[in-house]
Amino acid sequence: MDRRKIGITQKIILLTTVLISVSALSQDQKLKNSFWYEQPAENWMQALPVGNGRLGAMVFGSPYKERIQLNEDSMWSGGPDWGNSKGNAEDLKRIRTLIKNGEAHKADKEIVEDFSYKSIVRSHQTLGDLFIDFDKERKIENYTRGLNLNDALVTINYTSEGNRYSESVFSSAADDLLAIELTTSDKKGMNFTLRLNRPDDHGHKTVKISTPSKNELVMEGRVTQYGGKKFSKPFPIDYGVKFESRLKVNVNSGTIEAKNGTLILKGVKKATLFLVANTSFYQDNYKEKNIKILKTLSNRSFEELLKRHIKDYQHFYNRARLDLGGHELNKLPTDKRLKRVKEGRDDPDLAAKLFQYGRYLLISSSRPGTNPANLQGIWNKNIQAPWNADYHLNINLQMNYWPAEVTNLSELHQPFFDLLDRVEKRGEITAKEQYGIDRGAVIHHTTDLWATPWMRAERAYWGAWIHGGGWTAQHYWEHYQYTQDEDFLKDRAYPFMKSIAEFYLDWLVWDDKTQTWVSSPETSPENSYIAKDSKPAAVSFGSAMGHQIITEVFDNVIKAAEILGYNDKFINEVKQKRSKLHPGILIGNDGRILEWNEPYGEAEKGHRHMSHLYALHPGNQISYDKNPEAFEAAKKTIAYRLKYGGAGTGWSRVWMINLNARLFEKKEAEDNIRKFMQISLADNMFDMHPPFQIDGNFGYTAAVAELLMQSHEGFIRILPTLPPNWKNGTISGLKARGNITVSFNWENGILDKLTLKSNSNQKKKIVYEGKETVLNMKKGKTYSLDKNLKLTN
Repeated sequence: MDRRKIGITQKIILLTTVLISVSALSQDQKLKNSFWYEQPAENWMQALPVGNGRLGAMVFGSPYKERIQLNEDSMWSGGPDWGNSKGNAEDLKRIRTLIKNGEAHKADKEIVEDFSYKSIVRSHQTLGDLFIDFDKERKIENYTRGLNLNDALVTINYTSEGNRYSESVFSSAADDLLAIELTTSDKKGMNFTLRLNRPDDHGHKTVKISTPSKNELVMEGRVTQYGGKKFSKPFPIDYGVKFESRLKVNVNSGTIEAKNGTLILKGVKKATLFLVANTSFYQDNYKEKNIKILKTLSNRSFEELLKRHIKDYQHFYNRARLDLGGHELNKLPTDKRLKRVKEGRDDPDLAAKLFQYGRYLLISSSRPGTNPANLQGIWNKNIQAPWNADYHLNINLQMNYWPAEVTNLSELHQPFFDLLDRVEKRGEITAKEQYGIDRGAVIHHTTDLWATPWMRAERAYWGAWIHGGGWTAQHYWEHYQYTQDEDFLKDRAYPFMKSIAEFYLDWLVWDDKTQTWVSSPETSPENSYIAKDSKPAAVSFGSAMGHQIITEVFDNVIKAAEILGYNDKFINEVKQKRSKLHPGILIGNDGRILEWNEPYGEAEKGHRHMSHLYALHPGNQISYDKNPEAFEAAKKTIAYRLKYGGAGTGWSRVWMINLNARLFEKKEAEDNIRKFMQISLADNMFDMHPPFQIDGNFGYTAAVAELLMQSHEGFIRILPTLPPNWKNGTISGLKARGNITVSFNWENGILDKLTLKSNSNQKKKIVYEGKETVLNMKKGKTYSLDKNLKLTN
């Protein structure tokens, strides 16, 4: 044989081998960063989410009748028109008298009758659905469906009759659209019909569909709630946010025909679908906004838009990484891996992916300028969602944002502050009209798109709670702690904290018995105690969580004033009342932290809320160094709750993991992570309350960061609560308070290398396994330390 031919043949073989190796490497990388499956989603809790902060979708991946369920974050019924309050100061005085006289049950009833809007149905809603109906059912082979967390891209691939088919979906913040590409290698192309639709609202049509051109579909309507409720009575709502979705299709071959409100495509080898949606909440000219966006896309390819999307997304996502090994399991589909976990087998890599999934979901549901992530993020298939998919302020919205600062996504906290600033303004009116308090603001346990400040609950234990403002004030202070942004502290954080503190100053009542200021009436979120007649009651004279939150608000506003150089009459009043404030941390005779001021029995011993441990987490009033007796009492409190079936919901379980982290309970943290993954995760890795509630996903991500690094005590702890089964790992890009970026790795459970980088000149103590050092950090300089905390650079 000719030597030249032999040489060419060898080169071809070598090149083919290299290409195969590169392809295999690329596939391994995709699997490393993906959730993937071997079948389409059969239900919504198996579909995969995409989002750009405002516009989202759930992708089912059917090769026959594809459904892409659509969402937009301002799809709400009603408006800001239901007033700000109910009841008055005389009602408050009467309820306080009932409590003082021991008439707890009457107080429970009257606090609802006097102050509450009772049961409300006014929900965030689905935007609708995009359906892709293929003309025939084919034999499908080699099917895969996946979500690449690294690229924020859903892909579906399969073969049929020897031809390749693919679907790619992403939601771009860079270009404000949902993009879908369908391709095939079949020379005959694909035949399918495109439809937009939206569920009816109690028999009422909710949208009008039109085809303004042969390659466009338009769906427009107005959000209503004909099954609405107000004051626990039917209250049909025939008005709300107006919206329009507009779909534009481009093809490289075949034909498109507009017919009966659908688009019929035939012989298409590649189709690119651009879907835009806007609402009257954001702008009056929302329809023109859609047309303008589509016009700017006219000369851009799917590939270019994808590149821009990935760059925008990775600007946030790439800041932090977690690797716990175990990558060999990436070759198994995610649902099968989850099944292994439920059978009792470990999967640290899946736990690491779940950490990054929480970051992915926050990037996808909360961006500067959008609304904050609600109980379901932005993903909701219903006209009437569970709990209205609103903003619960007695842990749920706060938990959504626990990972924002520590996992290096600080900008994504902004929608939280934007909403609460709006609620605070209305809460000033509520405080004055409802409680006769002329300064400051009150915020109750739930709000919604319209920034409602009023109380809503049919039962006192459910929602007669006044600390939505107090708990959310913590987030303003923490944002400053992490970013050191004094402009934010001066312009937004301090005014908000001051307003809440002013309300508390005038809300507290003096107790002659204890010689302290007490919050009354009080409740402990969603829990009840056993009253003197052995029946459950909710309203009380003081509660642990209430006093812990007030203590925190007073302390933080004092610290903020010191930083800003304020020392006025208001601050002096805060200091005086803080010095005589009833303690929020009291230990009972059995060694547990009391949930109320008195050692009442609990109606539900395994309750999901652990409100009396607020001071441990997310607060910082309890620590081993500060108050070891309370630290041990917190352990007993948790053990008691778990003994009686506590932490049953997904969000409650991950709160437990955060508490384990603060208590340095390594084995308990490992066990609770395992239980969370076994009990509370759907196939698409969404947290289940049940039903679906996204807070558990976010709380888990925050818990993982808390297990690996803590900075709430004024110094940085490294690997404080490493789960024993996470023997080897690497974490990069965590943020510590003080705006310090922290990265490290460990081997066989022992720290290997630690790096820190500060955004300012500061002195910071570092602690690891009984060893400590103090770094005089210079702005922008990276410091490397070994396992003995000795500098290596």
